[in-house]
Parts: sequence; structure tokens; C-alpha cells
Amino acid sequence: MTNLAIAANGLRKSYGDKVVLDGVDLAVPDGTIFALLGPNGAGKTTAVKILSTLISPGPGSGEIRVGGHDLAADPQAVRAEIGVTGQFSAVDGLITGEENMLLMADLHHLSKPEGRRTAADLLRRFDLVEAASKPASTYSGGMRRRLDIAMTLVGSPRIIFLDEPTTGLDPRSRHGMWQIIRELVTGGVTVFLTTQYLEEADELADRIAVLDDGKIAAEGTAAELKRLIPGGHVLLRFTDPVAYQAAALALPDAGGDDSSLALQLSSGGSQRELRTVLDRLDRAGVEADELTVHTPDLDDVFFALTSRPLENVR
Repeated sequence: MTNLAIAANGLRKSYGDKVVLDGVDLAVPDGTIFALLGPNGAGKTTAVKILSTLISPGPGSGEIRVGGHDLAADPQAVRAEIGVTGQFSAVDGLITGEENMLLMADLHHLSKPEGRRTAADLLRRFDLVEAASKPASTYSGGMRRRLDIAMTLVGSPRIIFLDEPTTGLDPRSRHGMWQIIRELVTGGVTVFLTTQYLEEADELADRIAVLDDGKIAAEGTAAELKRLIPGGHVLLRFTDPVAYQAAALALPDAGGDDSSLALQLSSGGSQRELRTVLDRLDRAGVEADELTVHTPDLDDVFFALTSRPLENVR
């Protein structure tokens, strides 16, 4: 693959006898959202720390390139390309939102005029202008997260690591954060996301990798991962008992429920499978009153692919 923002081969990390990452391969194309899912202790945050140069990879790791730079040979060049927002906000609550932004501008060695322009632009972009002169300690959780990401963008990173960016936010704030993440990618930024919310990965990610016991259990689009798990079906409902009986004859491999006049047929939900069902009903001169397609969701995928219970996903 070409045009990769992140490419890691055989990523390894151990702490004593505890193997955290055991030969993980990652390939994240430029300008996409890549989500890493896994239970507590699966190694997600460790992977983020290695890729963002916060800790060193373990012995035996293969080549790691971030932003086109070799992480081992030129970590400073990698740092110039990335931004990192962790599970816990880096915002200083004792100073104002604007002061937080200007502090970050100073850390990036921007001139005073450039720092003020950049801070003002980002505060406006993240709808924080009215709160800019208030102490960050007075901000809501959603506002602090927006400020945190705005601070990350001061250095104009090409790649942003978001380690559980919506943890603790209410549903409205989470949806607002999703829109911000989408806008970042529209602007050409690559986002590497870890999340404890399966819905979040389903909603945002172009590709998803499921990490378990230090290894990638599966990787693909959300649709591809869902197709790995059996249980998909088409449900047909009828109001006319005669039509129901005719449909049951036309679809002998379907399971029937006479009391609710419903037929259930195993299906992956593909267009070809649905067309086949509808063609068989047409030939029988039958029309269902309701047709619904049920496919496994990421919860089902997670249960099937990981060795720990869903409530421990982090």
C-alpha cells in the first residue's frame, strides 16, 4: 500500500513477563479514520504511545513509519507531523481557554502575532470564542474536549492520535465531537482513534482493527467485520394468512412463525441475496407487508473475537 500515514510491522512491547503487543501490523492510509478496539489491557494505549514516540517499541519490532518518517531513526520528524489527545485532558483549568491556546502556540515556537492569529482561528472554529476569556475549569466536559483538540491543532499536525476522546461525555457532546473528527479528516488530517464505544467506531471509522491479547484478531471496514459473524437474517411479515402460507411454500428454507405471520431467512444482507428472495416471492405472486434485514453489529463482533467480556472494552 502507498500513501500510508502510519505503517507498523511486527509491533512488539513487553513489561517483564507481560506481553502487551505481540507482532501487531498496522497500515493506516492518509486522510482516513482508523479505529483500534479492544478490552482493557489489550494494548491499545501502548500502541498509541509507541506510534506517538512517547515510549519505545520492544525488541524484535519491525519497521515503524509515521508520516513517512522512520520512528526509530528520526523521532523528532515524527513528532513534527503528529498531535496527541489522551484519555485525560491536557487543559490547564487554572488559566483561560485563550491562555491555554497561547501557551501551546509558545510551545510550538510560533511568533506572538502568529500565535494569536492561530489561537483566535481555532477558538472560532471550535465555537469557544465566548468562553475564551473564562477559566477552563468552568468549561463543560464537551467544551474541555473541544479545547483539548484545538490545542492539539496549533502545530498543524497531519496525523492526530485520539485516545478515547469522548470518554465521559454526554450523548450530545459525543455527537458534537464526532462532527469535529469528520471535519478534521475532510481537511486532510489522518485520525488514529481508540474508543470504548463500539457505536463510535461504527459511525466514524473507515477501517477498524480489533486488538485482543496483544494481537490483531480481525481488521476491516465495519461492514466487513460484521459479515465475519453469523446471525444475519431477513425477516418477512404478512397480514394475510394466505399470503404468508404462499410465501412459506416459495421459501422452504425459511423458518416460520404462524402466530405472527413472519418468516425468517438466514442472510448476510447482500443485494444479491435480497434480490433472490424477492424474485422467489414475485414468482409466487406474493408481496410481503414488511421486510427487514438484520445484520450482526459490532457488539456481536467484539464478543466473538475477544476473550474478555464486552463491559471491559476500553
